Amino acid sequence: MDPIVIAERPTLLLITIAVVAIAALLLLIIKAKMHAFFALTIVSVATALAAGIGVGDTVNVIIEGFSKTVGTVALLVGFGAVLGRLVEVSGGAQVLADKMLDTFGEKKAPLALGVASMFYAFPIFLDAGFIVMLPIIYTVARRLRGSFMLYVLPSIGAFLTMHALTPPHPGPTAAATVMGADIGVVTIVAILIAIPTFYLAGYRLSLIIAKRYPDMPVPTLLGEPADVPAAQRPAFGTVIATLLLPLVLICFNTVMSTLEAGGTVDADNGIYQLSRLVGTTSMALLISALAAMLLLYILPRKGEKAGAALSSLVDDALAPVCSIILITGAGGAFGRVLTETGIGDTVAGGLDAVGLPVIVAAFLVAAAFRIAQGSATVAATTAGSIMAPAVMAMDLNPVAIAAIIVAIGAGSIGFSHVNDSGFWLIGRFCGFDTTTTLKTWSVVGTAIALVAFAVSSIVYVVASQI
Repeated sequence: MDPIVIAERPTLLLITIAVVAIAALLLLIIKAKMHAFFALTIVSVATALAAGIGVGDTVNVIIEGFSKTVGTVALLVGFGAVLGRLVEVSGGAQVLADKMLDTFGEKKAPLALGVASMFYAFPIFLDAGFIVMLPIIYTVARRLRGSFMLYVLPSIGAFLTMHALTPPHPGPTAAATVMGADIGVVTIVAILIAIPTFYLAGYRLSLIIAKRYPDMPVPTLLGEPADVPAAQRPAFGTVIATLLLPLVLICFNTVMSTLEAGGTVDADNGIYQLSRLVGTTSMALLISALAAMLLLYILPRKGEKAGAALSSLVDDALAPVCSIILITGAGGAFGRVLTETGIGDTVAGGLDAVGLPVIVAAFLVAAAFRIAQGSATVAATTAGSIMAPAVMAMDLNPVAIAAIIVAIGAGSIGFSHVNDSGFWLIGRFCGFDTTTTLKTWSVVGTAIALVAFAVSSIVYVVASQI
């Protein structure tokens, strides 16, 4: 795309435009009941024009933001929705739910779901992993006849925590790379910080919030629940193998990429090239969905009319997610418009220049980018680049540097609102309206940000004294 020409606007005016745009968006969706896809598109156009993006460039900016978001999300959501639906209709979700409840008990079901989500979220992106976990959450909530909120919020908290803080997720990985940090040390420190962060902000706070929604029904977005007789359900090992397959493939890619970056493996190595093909999240989910079709659906039915039924099942799984993909893409377009205005750069530059302690500045710079443009990955990557010269000049030990990187990840995950594509994606899959998403997803994410920052600050202070 040709360079974007943006008319000069005073910083205060740009910030005012952004605040008014967000307020208008909330009014259109909450009060006027306009569909989020149309509201986001309309406000994106108005914001671009008001912020000084030329008339000829406005549509291009919106299309670029929309297409970049959808290009990533559509494959993840599509393959993930099919995989999740197959796990549910085959009875696999019932098998996992029974095993989980038998092992941990009904009272510990929310915690068990959260812990399982943390493990699943370690190598896999938030949106893809959460969609695959949803049928299990649905099944547990239906079986225990409790509020859906009680079971879904701890899982959301787990995915938010791991996505923000731990490599190989893109935000902390990029921040660690630009600062020249040891990825292994960053991963260990991040996990140690993630555990108390999840328990306090992702789990305990979720239980408190869930009490405000005692009758939240279980959504049927992925289709009506399937009650499969016990004799026809797949074996526990088969279901676990199917769900672990994308994690194995993604970890394979991560390991080979690390070896290639360290010079142990050549870039033209056949195994390395294979890992790049099968280990990307979208391809890992595609392979796993195909494996689920075979292991959970076709083989148990011995091929008897399985083809036509499977095609119909895939259609049923994909149809409801089309609206979510469009809304998510429109959210990405709105974020792109705000990014092009330079609001985040202006605010972050000011924060970096006021002489705050380096870990505080790192957190606030990431938070400023998160609030301004929505993407946690962009916020962490950009904040890491801004803070890298100051951090590298301080001669800190690896643990102290890792604590700063975790603080950047913490700043990048909080304060989610309508310019965050994840806000719309997770909210719609959970059946939340906009207000409920703000009171749940946004609150939990912000609490995770603050707790993780507090714990990382303690680690930083202690490590700096060593």
